[in-house]
Amino acid sequence: MSSRNDHWSGRAGFILANIAAAVGLGSIWKFPYEVGTNGGGSFVICYIIGLILIVFPLMLCELVIGRHGRSDAIRSVSAVAAAAGASQWWSLFALLGVVTGVLILSFYSVIGGWAMAYLVDTIGHGLPVQDAAGAKARFEALLGSPVRLLLYHLVFMAIAVVIVARGVAKGIERATMILMPTLIALILVLAIYSLSRGGFWQTWNYLFGFDFAKITPKIALEALGLGFFSIGVGLSIMIAYAAYADRQINLRQVAVVTLVSDTAVSFLAAFAIFPVVFAENLDPSSGAGLVFITLPLAFSHMPFGTLASIAFFTLLLVAAIGSAISFLELAATPLQHALKCSRAAACIVCGAFCWSLGLMTVLSFNVWAEWFPLSAIPGFARATWFDLIDHITSNVLLPIGGFGIAVFVGWAVPRSMVAGELHIGGAALRALYVLLRYVVPLGIVIASVAVFF
Repeated sequence: MSSRNDHWSGRAGFILANIAAAVGLGSIWKFPYEVGTNGGGSFVICYIIGLILIVFPLMLCELVIGRHGRSDAIRSVSAVAAAAGASQWWSLFALLGVVTGVLILSFYSVIGGWAMAYLVDTIGHGLPVQDAAGAKARFEALLGSPVRLLLYHLVFMAIAVVIVARGVAKGIERATMILMPTLIALILVLAIYSLSRGGFWQTWNYLFGFDFAKITPKIALEALGLGFFSIGVGLSIMIAYAAYADRQINLRQVAVVTLVSDTAVSFLAAFAIFPVVFAENLDPSSGAGLVFITLPLAFSHMPFGTLASIAFFTLLLVAAIGSAISFLELAATPLQHALKCSRAAACIVCGAFCWSLGLMTVLSFNVWAEWFPLSAIPGFARATWFDLIDHITSNVLLPIGGFGIAVFVGWAVPRSMVAGELHIGGAALRALYVLLRYVVPLGIVIASVAVFF
């Protein structure tokens, strides 16, 4: 159970912590390059539909479970199942969420280390690259240095461990009260700066231009996977955070504000990135390199480009830390309960394990760059360890976790419990249960199966 001292100091702290968990690399790094890689507006439409019909109901589920259970994600699901007279096996979906969070944090910390490396390099050496070859060489030099990657990976993980070890109010909440306003200020400044270079209408048409022919099962799955990855549903993070929420906090408002804020930041990130890309006649579908190759190249051609680059990689690092601490909290609290140890000890153990697991991601960019674990399976012939863990967590484990939580609340949890936590009834409650029982599970299954055809 969460102790008397383990709670958010107020509604603002809880909301900012949830926004910080949602607004991470998925919003700043992954959203723009996924949009670029998957054809723009058609992908965005699938993404928004998925948020409304699938992600939002799942957010409500996790918030209900967490506040009613009042413990870590696994124990909260177990407590709700006990209160509902349901099987304790339902808690396995929360356990799956914890395992998924650990896997994501293992490579998330490596990517956060990239942002830190670029920030340090830009502050120390400016933007020396003036052509595409130079920008690519700079990124490849970083990826080709295992020692350098491991060092930044270690520093990033240590920051997350220190924050979470300090507790909910003194650690996570205080950090997010600083990180989130900083993030919003930075992204607004960058969006204004980028739009001043031109490219607004190109960006607008790219993001919101709709071509039905471009919607494929693969794009639908990628969009749903990004929604899960970006918001964090299916991981049980919001179960863990809601356990510390006071009864007077309106969970529906928290869910709406979190979803809207994350989506707004994702689009602001796109408006901070794509105008620069279009103004410099660069490729918007350059994948993960969009952030670490394309943007530094574009900034190097612009007035105040070094300052803009410093601001951007500070933004990326801030967003990454905000989400990383939620992944660590998700895993450390059940470990603390299981081992009956201090919070600090649990955080150190989890951080050390995730850092060690992250070694495989680091090596997949250099020493193991030509090792493809599932090369015999069609579709994965050239997939490195990083490609696999990114795909499996975003497009397999997160949807499975979300499916389980939706079915659990939709079919096993009494409506009175959900109504009491969310303060809803009548048509709104019936609509939510229709979504949880039929739309959410069916949508997840269709999107997951369709990719194989």
